[in-house]
Amino acid sequence: MADIVLGVGGGIAAYKIAEVLRRLTESGHSVTVVPTRSALRFVGEPTWAALSGRPVHTEVFDEVHEVPHVRIGRQADLVLVAPATADLMARAAAGLADDLLTSTLLTTRGPVVYVPAMHTEMWEHPATVANVETLRKRGALVVEPAVGRLTGADTGKGRLPEPADIHAYVTDVLSRGGAGPDLTGRHVVVSAGGTREHLDPVRFLGNRSSGRQGYALARAAAARGARVTLVAANVSLPDPAGVDLVRVGSAAQLFDAMVAAAADADAVVMAAAVADFRPVTYTDTKIKKSADGSSPVIELERTADILAHLSANRPSPAQVVVGFAAETGDATGSVLDHGRAKLAAKGCDLLVVNEVGADRGFESEDNAAVVLGADGSSVTVGTGPKSALAHVVWDLVRDRL
Repeated sequence: MADIVLGVGGGIAAYKIAEVLRRLTESGHSVTVVPTRSALRFVGEPTWAALSGRPVHTEVFDEVHEVPHVRIGRQADLVLVAPATADLMARAAAGLADDLLTSTLLTTRGPVVYVPAMHTEMWEHPATVANVETLRKRGALVVEPAVGRLTGADTGKGRLPEPADIHAYVTDVLSRGGAGPDLTGRHVVVSAGGTREHLDPVRFLGNRSSGRQGYALARAAAARGARVTLVAANVSLPDPAGVDLVRVGSAAQLFDAMVAAAADADAVVMAAAVADFRPVTYTDTKIKKSADGSSPVIELERTADILAHLSANRPSPAQVVVGFAAETGDATGSVLDHGRAKLAAKGCDLLVVNEVGADRGFESEDNAAVVLGADGSSVTVGTGPKSALAHVVWDLVRDRL
Protein backbone atom coordinates (compact mmCIF):
# COMPACT_ATOMS: atom_id res chain seq x y z
CA MET A 1 0.00 0.00 0.00
CA ALA A 2 1.10 3.55 -0.71
CA ASP A 3 1.82 6.74 1.23
CA ILE A 4 -0.37 9.35 -0.41
CA VAL A 5 -0.48 13.09 0.12
CA LEU A 6 -3.95 14.49 -0.53
CA GLY A 7 -3.74 18.18 -1.29
CA VAL A 8 -7.16 19.79 -1.07
CA GLY A 9 -7.76 23.03 -2.96
CA GLY A 10 -10.22 25.75 -2.02
CA GLY A 11 -13.18 24.92 -4.25
CA ILE A 12 -16.78 24.01 -3.55
CA ALA A 13 -16.04 20.48 -4.81
CA ALA A 14 -13.87 19.93 -1.71
CA TYR A 15 -16.82 18.23 -0.03
CA LYS A 16 -16.60 15.39 -2.58
CA ILE A 17 -12.96 14.79 -1.70
CA ALA A 18 -13.99 13.48 1.70
CA GLU A 19 -15.41 10.46 -0.15
CA VAL A 20 -12.18 10.11 -2.16
CA LEU A 21 -10.24 10.09 1.12
CA ARG A 22 -12.54 7.43 2.57
CA ARG A 23 -12.03 5.20 -0.47
CA LEU A 24 -8.26 5.60 -0.34
CA THR A 25 -8.00 4.74 3.34
CA GLU A 26 -10.37 1.78 3.00
CA SER A 27 -8.09 0.49 0.22
CA GLY A 28 -5.28 0.36 2.78
CA HIS A 29 -3.36 3.49 1.79
CA SER A 30 -1.86 5.87 4.33
CA VAL A 31 -3.13 9.34 3.48
CA THR A 32 -1.76 12.64 4.75
CA VAL A 33 -4.15 15.51 4.08
CA VAL A 34 -2.67 18.92 3.28
CA PRO A 35 -5.55 21.38 2.74
CA THR A 36 -5.04 24.97 1.71
CA ARG A 37 -6.39 27.73 3.94
CA SER A 38 -9.24 28.23 1.48
CA ALA A 39 -10.09 24.53 1.52
CA LEU A 40 -10.63 24.66 5.26
CA ARG A 41 -13.41 27.20 4.71
CA PHE A 42 -15.33 24.49 2.82
CA VAL A 43 -14.43 21.38 4.88
CA GLY A 44 -12.89 21.69 8.33
CA GLU A 45 -9.76 20.10 9.74
CA PRO A 46 -11.65 17.65 12.04
CA THR A 47 -13.28 15.99 9.02
CA TRP A 48 -9.95 15.35 7.31
CA ALA A 49 -8.36 14.09 10.52
CA ALA A 50 -11.25 11.73 11.31
CA LEU A 51 -11.38 10.23 7.82
CA SER A 52 -7.61 9.86 7.41
CA GLY A 53 -6.88 8.78 10.97
CA ARG A 54 -3.81 11.02 10.88
CA PRO A 55 -2.92 14.61 11.85
CA VAL A 56 -3.78 17.23 9.24
CA HIS A 57 -0.96 19.47 8.08
CA THR A 58 -1.85 23.04 7.17
CA GLU A 59 1.07 25.38 7.87
CA VAL A 60 4.75 25.49 6.94
CA PHE A 61 5.60 26.74 10.45
CA ASP A 62 3.91 23.88 12.30
CA GLU A 63 6.42 21.32 13.61
CA VAL A 64 9.23 23.37 12.06
CA HIS A 65 11.92 21.05 13.48
CA GLU A 66 10.66 18.31 11.12
CA VAL A 67 10.73 20.61 8.06
CA PRO A 68 7.27 19.35 7.06
CA HIS A 69 7.22 20.56 3.45
CA VAL A 70 10.33 18.49 2.74
CA ARG A 71 9.44 15.47 4.85
CA ILE A 72 5.90 15.13 3.53
CA GLY A 73 6.96 15.47 -0.10
CA ARG A 74 9.86 13.03 0.17
CA GLN A 75 7.75 10.34 1.83
CA ALA A 76 4.93 10.50 -0.70
CA ASP A 77 4.50 7.69 -3.22
CA LEU A 78 1.91 9.92 -4.93
CA VAL A 79 0.47 13.39 -4.46
CA LEU A 80 -3.20 13.86 -5.37
CA VAL A 81 -4.40 17.46 -5.65
CA ALA A 82 -8.20 17.63 -5.67
CA PRO A 83 -10.01 19.79 -6.31
CA ALA A 84 -7.26 21.54 -8.23
CA THR A 85 -8.47 25.12 -8.61
CA ALA A 86 -7.30 27.48 -11.35
CA ASP A 87 -5.39 29.50 -8.72
CA LEU A 88 -3.69 26.44 -7.25
CA MET A 89 -2.55 25.15 -10.64
CA ALA A 90 -1.31 28.62 -11.59
CA ARG A 91 0.82 28.78 -8.46
CA ALA A 92 2.12 25.24 -9.04
CA ALA A 93 2.97 26.00 -12.68
CA ALA A 94 4.86 29.13 -11.59
CA GLY A 95 6.82 27.13 -9.02
CA LEU A 96 5.56 29.21 -6.11
CA ALA A 97 5.95 27.90 -2.58
CA ASP A 98 3.69 30.23 -0.64
CA ASP A 99 1.95 27.61 1.50
CA LEU A 100 2.54 24.07 2.73
CA LEU A 101 0.87 22.37 -0.26
CA THR A 102 2.77 24.22 -3.00
CA SER A 103 6.00 23.76 -1.03
CA THR A 104 5.30 20.04 -0.81
CA LEU A 105 4.72 19.89 -4.56
CA LEU A 106 8.25 21.19 -5.13
CA THR A 107 9.83 18.50 -2.95
CA THR A 108 7.92 15.41 -4.05
CA ARG A 109 9.52 13.07 -6.56
CA GLY A 110 6.62 10.67 -6.99
CA PRO A 111 3.71 11.02 -9.43
CA VAL A 112 1.57 14.14 -9.03
CA VAL A 113 -2.09 14.00 -10.09
CA TYR A 114 -4.18 17.16 -10.43
CA VAL A 115 -7.97 16.81 -10.59
CA PRO A 116 -9.30 20.20 -11.71
CA ALA A 117 -12.72 21.57 -10.81
CA MET A 118 -13.88 25.02 -11.88
CA HIS A 119 -16.32 26.85 -14.12
CA THR A 120 -16.02 26.20 -17.85
CA GLU A 121 -14.84 29.74 -18.59
CA MET A 122 -11.99 29.36 -16.10
CA TRP A 123 -10.97 25.96 -17.48
CA GLU A 124 -10.94 27.27 -21.05
CA HIS A 125 -9.15 30.55 -20.25
CA PRO A 126 -5.78 30.80 -22.08
CA ALA A 127 -3.96 31.24 -18.77
CA THR A 128 -5.36 27.98 -17.37
CA VAL A 129 -4.72 26.18 -20.68
CA ALA A 130 -1.08 27.31 -20.58
CA ASN A 131 -0.67 26.33 -16.93
CA VAL A 132 -2.09 22.86 -17.56
CA GLU A 133 0.25 22.41 -20.53
CA THR A 134 3.21 23.47 -18.37
CA LEU A 135 2.32 21.01 -15.61
CA ARG A 136 1.91 18.17 -18.11
CA LYS A 137 5.24 18.95 -19.77
CA ARG A 138 6.87 18.60 -16.37
CA GLY A 139 5.41 15.11 -15.98
CA ALA A 140 2.34 15.84 -13.87
CA LEU A 141 -0.95 14.14 -14.66
CA VAL A 142 -3.79 16.62 -15.08
CA VAL A 143 -7.13 14.84 -15.33
CA GLU A 144 -9.61 16.24 -17.83
CA PRO A 145 -12.63 17.53 -15.89
CA ALA A 146 -16.06 16.03 -16.40
CA VAL A 147 -18.98 17.65 -18.18
CA GLY A 148 -22.07 18.32 -16.09
CA ARG A 149 -23.72 20.48 -13.47
CA LEU A 150 -21.42 23.08 -11.95
CA THR A 151 -22.00 25.51 -9.07
CA GLY A 152 -25.41 27.10 -9.30
CA ALA A 153 -27.35 26.55 -12.51
CA ASP A 154 -24.32 26.37 -14.79
CA THR A 155 -23.56 23.25 -16.83
CA GLY A 156 -20.43 22.51 -18.83
CA LYS A 157 -16.90 21.14 -18.70
CA GLY A 158 -15.21 21.72 -15.37
CA ARG A 159 -17.09 19.40 -13.04
CA LEU A 160 -15.05 17.26 -10.65
CA PRO A 161 -15.13 13.57 -11.70
CA GLU A 162 -16.98 11.29 -9.32
CA PRO A 163 -15.03 10.05 -6.26
CA ALA A 164 -15.13 6.42 -7.46
CA ASP A 165 -13.54 7.45 -10.76
CA ILE A 166 -10.83 9.50 -9.04
CA HIS A 167 -10.06 6.53 -6.81
CA ALA A 168 -9.88 4.22 -9.83
CA TYR A 169 -7.59 6.67 -11.63
CA VAL A 170 -5.20 6.86 -8.67
CA THR A 171 -5.23 3.06 -8.37
CA ASP A 172 -4.18 2.80 -12.02
CA VAL A 173 -1.33 5.27 -11.52
CA LEU A 174 -0.08 3.42 -8.44
CA SER A 175 -0.33 0.04 -10.18
CA ARG A 176 2.56 1.08 -12.43
CA GLY A 177 4.92 1.46 -9.49
CA GLY A 178 5.62 5.12 -10.04
CA ALA A 179 6.42 4.79 -13.74
CA GLY A 180 6.14 8.09 -15.58
CA PRO A 181 3.30 9.23 -17.84
CA ASP A 182 4.70 7.57 -20.97
CA LEU A 183 1.72 8.48 -23.19
CA THR A 184 1.83 12.22 -22.51
CA GLY A 185 1.21 14.16 -25.70
CA ARG A 186 -0.47 11.21 -27.40
CA HIS A 187 -4.11 11.05 -28.49
CA VAL A 188 -5.61 7.58 -28.25
CA VAL A 189 -9.08 6.40 -29.24
CA VAL A 190 -10.77 3.44 -27.57
CA SER A 191 -14.10 1.82 -28.38
CA ALA A 192 -16.07 -0.08 -25.76
CA GLY A 193 -19.33 -1.93 -25.25
CA GLY A 194 -21.56 -3.68 -27.74
CA THR A 195 -23.58 -2.32 -30.65
CA ARG A 196 -27.32 -2.89 -31.03
CA GLU A 197 -29.12 -3.34 -34.35
CA HIS A 198 -32.83 -2.71 -33.86
CA LEU A 199 -35.51 -4.89 -35.40
CA ASP A 200 -38.41 -2.78 -34.12
CA PRO A 201 -38.92 -0.26 -31.29
CA VAL A 202 -38.42 -2.92 -28.58
CA ARG A 203 -36.12 -5.60 -30.03
CA PHE A 204 -32.54 -5.61 -31.24
CA LEU A 205 -29.64 -7.86 -32.20
CA GLY A 206 -26.87 -7.36 -29.68
CA ASN A 207 -24.25 -9.08 -27.57
CA ARG A 208 -23.15 -9.48 -23.95
CA SER A 209 -20.33 -6.94 -23.91
CA SER A 210 -20.41 -4.81 -20.74
CA GLY A 211 -17.72 -2.37 -21.88
CA ARG A 212 -15.52 -3.11 -18.86
CA GLN A 213 -12.40 -3.93 -20.90
CA GLY A 214 -12.73 -0.84 -23.06
CA TYR A 215 -13.27 1.35 -20.01
CA ALA A 216 -10.21 -0.22 -18.36
CA LEU A 217 -8.18 0.62 -21.47
CA ALA A 218 -9.42 4.21 -21.46
CA ARG A 219 -8.74 4.65 -17.75
CA ALA A 220 -5.25 3.14 -18.04
CA ALA A 221 -4.33 5.38 -20.99
CA ALA A 222 -5.51 8.48 -19.11
CA ALA A 223 -3.45 7.43 -16.08
CA ARG A 224 -0.43 7.28 -18.38
CA GLY A 225 -0.95 10.84 -19.56
CA ALA A 226 -2.76 10.33 -22.88
CA ARG A 227 -5.60 12.41 -24.22
CA VAL A 228 -8.32 9.80 -24.50
CA THR A 229 -11.43 9.66 -26.66
CA LEU A 230 -13.71 6.84 -25.54
CA VAL A 231 -16.48 5.79 -27.94
CA ALA A 232 -18.98 3.79 -25.88
CA ALA A 233 -21.76 1.68 -27.34
CA ASN A 234 -24.60 0.98 -24.92
CA VAL A 235 -22.48 0.99 -21.76
CA SER A 236 -24.02 1.67 -18.35
CA LEU A 237 -20.74 1.98 -16.40
CA PRO A 238 -19.75 5.27 -14.69
CA ASP A 239 -17.78 7.61 -16.96
CA PRO A 240 -14.02 7.15 -16.44
CA ALA A 241 -12.20 10.19 -15.12
CA GLY A 242 -10.13 12.19 -17.56
CA VAL A 243 -11.57 11.01 -20.90
CA ASP A 244 -13.72 12.55 -23.61
CA LEU A 245 -16.77 10.31 -23.95
CA VAL A 246 -18.78 9.80 -27.13
CA ARG A 247 -21.91 7.66 -26.84
CA VAL A 248 -23.22 5.61 -29.77
CA GLY A 249 -25.77 2.84 -30.29
CA SER A 250 -25.49 1.02 -33.61
CA ALA A 251 -22.58 -0.28 -35.67
CA ALA A 252 -23.11 2.52 -38.20
CA GLN A 253 -22.89 5.14 -35.46
CA LEU A 254 -19.78 3.50 -34.04
CA PHE A 255 -18.21 3.48 -37.50
CA ASP A 256 -18.78 7.22 -37.98
CA ALA A 257 -17.56 8.12 -34.48
CA MET A 258 -14.41 6.00 -34.73
CA VAL A 259 -13.45 7.31 -38.17
CA ALA A 260 -13.88 10.90 -36.97
CA ALA A 261 -11.92 10.38 -33.74
CA ALA A 262 -9.13 8.39 -35.41
CA ALA A 263 -8.33 11.24 -37.83
CA ASP A 264 -5.74 12.75 -35.46
CA ALA A 265 -5.06 9.79 -33.18
CA ASP A 266 -1.69 8.21 -32.47
CA ALA A 267 -3.32 4.91 -31.56
CA VAL A 268 -6.74 3.32 -31.99
CA VAL A 269 -7.99 0.36 -29.95
CA MET A 270 -11.16 -1.37 -31.12
CA ALA A 271 -12.35 -3.13 -27.97
CA ALA A 272 -16.07 -2.84 -28.71
CA ALA A 273 -18.04 -5.91 -29.75
CA VAL A 274 -19.59 -4.93 -33.09
CA ALA A 275 -22.61 -6.70 -34.53
CA ASP A 276 -21.65 -8.46 -37.76
CA PHE A 277 -25.21 -8.29 -39.10
CA ARG A 278 -28.19 -5.95 -38.98
CA PRO A 279 -31.78 -6.27 -40.21
CA VAL A 280 -32.30 -5.10 -43.76
CA THR A 281 -35.63 -3.58 -42.73
CA TYR A 282 -36.55 -1.77 -39.54
CA THR A 283 -40.20 -2.06 -38.50
CA ASP A 284 -41.66 1.12 -37.00
CA THR A 285 -44.14 -0.82 -34.88
CA LYS A 286 -43.61 -3.83 -32.66
CA ILE A 287 -43.56 -7.11 -34.60
CA LYS A 288 -46.61 -9.05 -33.44
CA LYS A 289 -47.08 -12.78 -33.08
CA SER A 290 -48.97 -14.22 -36.02
CA ALA A 291 -52.34 -15.87 -35.48
CA ASP A 292 -51.25 -19.06 -37.25
CA GLY A 293 -48.20 -19.52 -34.98
CA SER A 294 -45.60 -18.95 -37.71
CA SER A 295 -42.39 -17.05 -37.04
CA PRO A 296 -41.36 -13.93 -38.93
CA VAL A 297 -38.51 -14.12 -41.42
CA ILE A 298 -35.88 -11.45 -40.77
CA GLU A 299 -33.43 -10.72 -43.57
CA LEU A 300 -29.96 -9.65 -42.42
CA GLU A 301 -27.10 -7.79 -44.09
CA ARG A 302 -23.47 -7.35 -43.15
CA THR A 303 -22.34 -4.30 -41.18
CA ALA A 304 -19.16 -2.42 -42.05
CA ASP A 305 -15.88 -3.93 -40.85
CA ILE A 306 -14.71 -1.04 -38.67
CA LEU A 307 -11.36 -2.53 -37.64
CA ALA A 308 -10.38 -3.41 -41.21
CA HIS A 309 -11.42 0.05 -42.41
CA LEU A 310 -9.39 1.81 -39.72
CA SER A 311 -6.34 -0.35 -40.47
CA ALA A 312 -6.54 0.31 -44.21
CA ASN A 313 -7.26 4.04 -43.97
CA ARG A 314 -4.80 5.33 -41.40
CA PRO A 315 -4.14 9.07 -41.51
CA SER A 316 -0.48 8.26 -40.91
CA PRO A 317 1.59 5.08 -41.30
CA ALA A 318 2.79 5.69 -37.73
CA GLN A 319 -0.70 5.23 -36.26
CA VAL A 320 -0.95 2.01 -34.22
CA VAL A 321 -4.19 0.05 -34.61
CA VAL A 322 -5.24 -2.62 -32.12
CA GLY A 323 -8.14 -5.03 -32.47
CA PHE A 324 -9.91 -7.40 -30.10
CA ALA A 325 -11.16 -10.85 -31.03
CA ALA A 326 -13.52 -12.76 -28.77
CA GLU A 327 -13.16 -16.30 -30.09
CA THR A 328 -14.23 -19.87 -29.50
CA GLY A 329 -12.50 -22.93 -30.90
CA ASP A 330 -14.30 -25.21 -33.33
CA ALA A 331 -13.71 -28.03 -35.79
CA THR A 332 -11.82 -25.73 -38.15
CA GLY A 333 -9.24 -24.49 -35.65
CA SER A 334 -8.32 -23.37 -32.16
CA VAL A 335 -8.92 -19.95 -30.63
CA LEU A 336 -5.40 -18.87 -31.62
CA ASP A 337 -5.78 -20.28 -35.13
CA HIS A 338 -8.82 -18.11 -35.65
CA GLY A 339 -7.01 -15.18 -34.03
CA ARG A 340 -4.01 -15.38 -36.36
CA ALA A 341 -6.32 -15.56 -39.38
CA LYS A 342 -8.24 -12.53 -38.16
CA LEU A 343 -5.02 -10.57 -37.53
CA ALA A 344 -3.96 -11.13 -41.13
CA ALA A 345 -7.41 -10.28 -42.49
CA LYS A 346 -7.88 -7.09 -40.48
CA GLY A 347 -4.45 -5.61 -41.14
CA CYS A 348 -3.99 -4.25 -37.60
CA ASP A 349 -0.72 -4.09 -35.66
CA LEU A 350 -1.93 -6.00 -32.60
CA LEU A 351 -4.86 -8.32 -31.97
CA VAL A 352 -5.96 -9.18 -28.44
CA VAL A 353 -7.43 -12.68 -28.59
CA ASN A 354 -9.48 -13.99 -25.71
CA GLU A 355 -11.61 -17.08 -25.43
CA VAL A 356 -15.20 -16.40 -24.47
CA GLY A 357 -17.86 -18.64 -23.04
CA ALA A 358 -20.62 -18.86 -20.46
CA ASP A 359 -18.42 -17.65 -17.59
CA ARG A 360 -15.44 -15.99 -19.21
CA GLY A 361 -14.71 -12.80 -21.12
CA PHE A 362 -18.01 -10.92 -21.32
CA GLU A 363 -19.46 -9.27 -18.19
CA SER A 364 -16.55 -10.45 -16.03
CA GLU A 365 -14.23 -8.32 -13.88
CA ASP A 366 -11.25 -10.42 -15.04
CA ASN A 367 -9.83 -11.34 -18.40
CA ALA A 368 -7.12 -13.47 -19.96
CA ALA A 369 -5.75 -13.09 -23.46
CA VAL A 370 -2.97 -13.61 -25.94
CA VAL A 371 -1.82 -10.46 -27.73
CA LEU A 372 -0.69 -11.32 -31.26
CA GLY A 373 1.51 -8.91 -33.22
CA ALA A 374 1.69 -8.44 -36.97
CA ASP A 375 5.45 -8.85 -36.54
CA GLY A 376 4.94 -12.44 -35.37
CA SER A 377 5.16 -11.66 -31.66
CA SER A 378 2.91 -13.22 -29.05
CA VAL A 379 2.36 -12.12 -25.43
CA THR A 380 0.28 -14.23 -23.05
CA VAL A 381 -1.59 -12.42 -20.29
CA GLY A 382 -2.89 -14.69 -17.54
CA THR A 383 -6.22 -14.32 -15.80
CA GLY A 384 -6.37 -11.10 -13.82
CA PRO A 385 -8.11 -7.73 -13.60
CA LYS A 386 -9.00 -6.15 -16.91
CA SER A 387 -6.86 -3.18 -15.90
CA ALA A 388 -3.79 -5.44 -15.94
CA LEU A 389 -4.49 -6.52 -19.52
CA ALA A 390 -5.08 -2.87 -20.42
CA HIS A 391 -1.61 -1.87 -19.25
CA VAL A 392 0.00 -4.74 -21.19
CA VAL A 393 -1.76 -3.49 -24.33
CA TRP A 394 -0.54 0.07 -23.76
CA ASP A 395 3.01 -1.17 -23.10
CA LEU A 396 2.95 -2.86 -26.51
CA VAL A 397 1.39 0.19 -28.18
CA ARG A 398 3.97 2.50 -26.60
CA ASP A 399 6.81 0.37 -27.94
CA ARG A 400 5.38 0.71 -31.47
CA LEU A 401 4.68 4.45 -31.41
